[in-house]
Parts: sequence; structure tokens; C-alpha cells
Amino acid sequence: MPTHATKATAIRGQETTVPLLPCVSADETLAFYQALGFAVTYQMTRPYLYLAFRWRDIHLHFGKGSKNLDPSEESTGGCLVLVDTVEPYHRAFSEALRAKYGKVLATGRPRLTRFRPGQSRFSLVDPTGNNIIFIQRDEPEDLEYGGSAKLTGLAKVIDNARILREFKNDDKGAARALDIGLARFGAEATVVDRARALAARLELAIALGEATQGQSLKQQLQALPLSKEARSQLAEELKASERLENWLAGAPPRRTRATRRR
Repeated sequence: MPTHATKATAIRGQETTVPLLPCVSADETLAFYQALGFAVTYQMTRPYLYLAFRWRDIHLHFGKGSKNLDPSEESTGGCLVLVDTVEPYHRAFSEALRAKYGKVLATGRPRLTRFRPGQSRFSLVDPTGNNIIFIQRDEPEDLEYGGSAKLTGLAKVIDNARILREFKNDDKGAARALDIGLARFGAEATVVDRARALAARLELAIALGEATQGQSLKQQLQALPLSKEARSQLAEELKASERLENWLAGAPPRRTRATRRR
């Protein structure tokens, strides 16, 4: 008898998968995706809700969400969009939002999550709490989502904070992890790891709107006795807070070595 695999390989033609996501507000959903540059390919609110959008070859469809749906949980639904290079998509959506609103929608809901050079993904969080996650196709298969088991002390804390920030969109959790880690391991950590932790926490302070905390962290970071070699080694991490401030303010991003390699 033929196996299922044999039957599958005998099929001719191409497939297209289109996610059908829930929607709690047609007006808000239309406004957000159109601001990003998506074209509306279908729109109906009566006798039932159905919306369809397209951006390049990305198709997103929406129907009415359940009565018990809570958008604030931001776990409503989602879609993975695999791309060759992530950064150009993030730049395009950033520019589209600035053109529409005069700023990037970077906090609350809906929003575009921020992007650091070398990062392999970012998310669009829509008004219903759906996450449209853009992922670089060559993201390492052995990527550790729970923090590397090979690291210890403050280095492990920094890695755990990275996971919370970049893969779980949990800035508050990442900030809390770094605060606890610095208090527990800061005194015994190398100056390089202290600098990495403070730089990561400073960027989070800016993202969370913690102005006083940010100023204190900036002073602590500047006071560290980092060698010229160490500053060169940590150049990208030390510039993270400045890049975030520029992105939020609408300044054009600087092309770094990391982004030029992509």
C-alpha cells in the first residue's frame, strides 16, 4: 500500500497558507494595518465580520473574536512570517508608522516592537493582541529560548534578560531579572559583564519610560573603568540605548557593521 508520504509527494501544485485571526474592532484593525502599508483586499462587517489584508506576499485575514477574548493578554493569536533579512521589514514598518502618526507606535497596543542590530525577529502586536512575528529564516536551529545552560552568574542573567526582551516581549521581566542579577552578582562579575548588564538595563529603562532610573544607569555605566579594547568589543551593546532613543524620536538609524553584514 502507498504510504501517506508517497501520496503527499504525488500532489502537483503549490500551497498558500493564510492565517485567519480574531478581531475585536474592525475600525482599529483597519487603521493599524493600513498605517503599516497593508492593502485591504476584502472588507465586510455585516452580516458578519471579515477583513483581508495584503502586504507584498503576506496575507492576513480576520474574523470576529470570541466574547471572552481579552486583547490585553496579547496571546490571542499569531502568525510567523519567515524572511531572508529581518531589518528591512522593521525599517519599512517604522517609516510607515511615522508617516501616518508622526511617531512609531512602540508602547501599548497596537505597537511595533523595537529591533537591535543582530536580532533575528520582531513583532507587530495588533489591537486584538495578535502577534505577527517576523523571523529571519536562518535563525539558529539550536537557539536557546530559556537562557544558555553553559553560562553562570551575571552572564547567565544577561542572556535570560535577552530571551525575555527579544523572544517574549517582556521588558518588565527583563528589567527585573537584570536588577536582581546586578544586586546578586554585580560585585563579583567582570567589568565587561557589568557593562553589558548596565547597558541592557539602560535600554530597558528608556523603553519603559524610567527617566530617573535611566540617568542613574547612564552614570554607573560611564563610571566603569572600561579599557579601549573593551569599549570596542561592546560597541554595539553600549550604543543600544542611543539607538532606541533615536528610533523613538524618529531619527534615521545609523547603519552599523551588524546591519551592513545582513
